[in-house]
Amino acid sequence: MMTENNQCTQLNNEQDLAAALQAKNKVIALFYASWCPFCSRFLPVFKQQAQGKETNFLLVQDDKETIGDKYSIGIFPTVLFFENGVLAKRLDGIAGVGLQEKQLVEFIDTCSLT
Repeated sequence: MMTENNQCTQLNNEQDLAAALQAKNKVIALFYASWCPFCSRFLPVFKQQAQGKETNFLLVQDDKETIGDKYSIGIFPTVLFFENGVLAKRLDGIAGVGLQEKQLVEFIDTCSLT
């Protein structure tokens, strides 16, 4: 299911992810799970950083831990940057810690979204 209304596109399956990566040249995707406490804390941070550039930001809910397999995601949350459908950069969460806003801001700065 894809939803888009001035917020990040929300996905929960590989087909929608593939379609979203084809539709946009540059995408920053947050892979997370609803059961993960670090993800719950990080989601609002990601959404806040995405404001104004939502069309390039995806939320990939991977509760069954299958969608991220293709990208070797071992820890939630993890942020991936795709260029032309290809994984270009990654920001992996840290076990027992997750991700911090400062890390995300620095990561986004290194991704040329334009």
